[in-house]
Amino acid sequence: MRKKKNIILGVTASIAIYKACELVRKLCSDNFCINVVMTKNAEALVSPRVFASLIDGRVYCQGYNNVSLYERDIKHVALAEWADLVLIAPATANIIGKIASGIADDLLTTIILAVRTPILLAPSMNVNMYKNKIVQANIQKLKRLGFKFIGPAEGRLASGKGGLGRLVEVGMIVKAVRECI
Repeated sequence: MRKKKNIILGVTASIAIYKACELVRKLCSDNFCINVVMTKNAEALVSPRVFASLIDGRVYCQGYNNVSLYERDIKHVALAEWADLVLIAPATANIIGKIASGIADDLLTTIILAVRTPILLAPSMNVNMYKNKIVQANIQKLKRLGFKFIGPAEGRLASGKGGLGRLVEVGMIVKAVRECI
């Protein structure tokens, strides 16, 4: 039996967030230890309690206190050191842009700047957003910096229209995770 690997699952505000719940279940059943970090807008779509009920790890929300008198760890540094992989699924245009610009204004983006392990992003957004030249430039920049991407897929989007931007299937993400660590 292989040693359990630690994954931080960053969850952002995309309609595909419901797939992140299934993703957590699959990763846990595949012997990964998961901590979930949710953006503030993701919390508006799915309660952190849903993720907490699916994992043995912890769920971190954006209303965090970075330095606590009662804890020795600085959260973003401690989580970055704990992780064998950071997976962001779904990854919105917003989070991709923030990472590409080096913006660290919440727990998830500060972890990204502190982590020294592989980072895998699974984009999910409207086809027009995905094809936008700025989003594409951000993706290319991150790829040049060593970030890994899985997807997106072609299919029916939240708008009801079809196109490239759909979060890839959970099984494909799990396979990509195994290939990264």
